[in-house]
Amino acid sequence: MFLKNEAQTAFQNTKSVYKEYISGMTRERMGKDFYKDTDRLKQLYEEAILEGAEQRNPEDIPGHLKFLRLFSALTERLNPTRRLLFGLSVIAFVSHYLFGVLQLTGFILFYELLLPFAFGSMLILLLVELLEKSDVKREIDLARDIQLSLLPGTEFQSTSLEIFSFATTAKEVGGDYVDIIETESGIYVIIADVSGKGLSAALYMVRMQALVHLIIEKNQPSPKQLFLELNDYVKSGIADKTFVTACAAFFPAQEDFFTFARAGHNAPILFNKERDVTFDLRSDGFALGMTSSANLKLHLQEKKFQFGSGDSVLFYTDGLTEARNEVGEEYGADRLDAILSIYGSLHAKTIVRKIQSSLENFIGREKPGDDVTFTCVHRSG
Repeated sequence: MFLKNEAQTAFQNTKSVYKEYISGMTRERMGKDFYKDTDRLKQLYEEAILEGAEQRNPEDIPGHLKFLRLFSALTERLNPTRRLLFGLSVIAFVSHYLFGVLQLTGFILFYELLLPFAFGSMLILLLVELLEKSDVKREIDLARDIQLSLLPGTEFQSTSLEIFSFATTAKEVGGDYVDIIETESGIYVIIADVSGKGLSAALYMVRMQALVHLIIEKNQPSPKQLFLELNDYVKSGIADKTFVTACAAFFPAQEDFFTFARAGHNAPILFNKERDVTFDLRSDGFALGMTSSANLKLHLQEKKFQFGSGDSVLFYTDGLTEARNEVGEEYGADRLDAILSIYGSLHAKTIVRKIQSSLENFIGREKPGDDVTFTCVHRSG
């Protein structure tokens, strides 16, 4: 048959639109979004009320003044044109109500237009804001793609080392950094966590990555010297309060050891196959950007660890151990230690997959509150 059943098509189109409209409207998702939006409004309210109230108890501020401050804080987020349209729509709403109460509707020629104008203006504002938010999301998605393209591949293999990494961000872009840099003398493994989350942390991470590559390609420094030079750059901005925790390890070519330094970061876990034990790689050191390079040089330790055939070492950020499940329990370092104790002699990819599976089973439907990044180095020969 070549005749098209328009009634059926219209029904299917309506059904398709309805399904698309209600997609994602689960009870759990709506509950989380509601609490998230409520917390954001509460934060906005507190910021608006407390502004300029340092010398005054917020509870003593009159209600009308609180309302005006909140209204001002909301409208400041609109550009001048949208602010004008929003103001006119509010005036139209209020005028429509007052004219009705005062029974002046018969004397106002444009009374019937006030309510449609107010609703129409609000609808236009909502649509424009949604379009702008959509454009911003596309730009952030592009930034995410660029950031991910700068990270090393998931898997790296040399003559004797296997390295496998995992990374996921709490937001569209993140501040965790992991890198594997191969030189003629050996392989550098760096993992770092920039304070904060989101776009600002991601931009700082990109800057850190460029500096790390520049310093290593130019000087091929030891892990300690790498951190001292990075600290000079991080501390170069006096007004910059950002700090970076990091670990750096250098695996010399054709050697069965690695050198290691830790700048305030989570202690990596080393599995020793010969002794069948795991232990934390603890060493002293401040986070980058928290103190002067002279002071960091005095306190930052560089250590050497044996790394024989079958040994593995796991580097990770705090987003892994601090990931929480539905009841608020943290994943913790003990679970990582247990996984390394059982699977530490296996390939790096297997160890990372075991940790990923364990984490996913632990958090269930919860999303990590921070970026989660970890990488495993295994000596295969």
